Amino acid sequence: MGAVVWLTGLSGAGKSTLAGRLEQRLLARGQRTYLLDGDVLRTGLNRDLGFSAADRAENVRRVGEVAWLMADAGLIVIVALISPFRRDRQAVRDRFAPGRFLEVHVDVPLAVAESRDPKGLYRKARAGLLPDFTGIDSPYEPPEAPELRLPTAELSIEAATDGVFERLLAAGVLS
Repeated sequence: MGAVVWLTGLSGAGKSTLAGRLEQRLLARGQRTYLLDGDVLRTGLNRDLGFSAADRAENVRRVGEVAWLMADAGLIVIVALISPFRRDRQAVRDRFAPGRFLEVHVDVPLAVAESRDPKGLYRKARAGLLPDFTGIDSPYEPPEAPELRLPTAELSIEAATDGVFERLLAAGVLS
């Protein structure tokens, strides 16, 4: 039976980096896995969506549907998506059996996320060029009770990957 590891956090928190490392580790173990990255999905499946609250909700809904289908087929699906609103993440969680949806808060202070900004998105948002940018003029609602919280300003990528891997073992997703 498959499962979903849902990595949520600010832009620049380390979601994509962590997702890539976790995917490599799972593949090395022979696990069937797939990575759904928000940046990639926004250029294809969700290219018709903007950044209004309704469009963000639809973005999360679509990604959640794809993740559910893949998990139902037995894959461990890694989702790296800002997914800023609790209600949208909860709607996805509600589709899954207990233990088959692991919400991981990739937690970083805004100042650290801004300092890691290779695309200059925070700078553009602060200049008013990217309206509704999460963390600047649109809120990010951190999970209240995630399965795992990873303070990536304090953890190495190896330690963060180990943390997710251990949660998958504890949840019975991996043996």
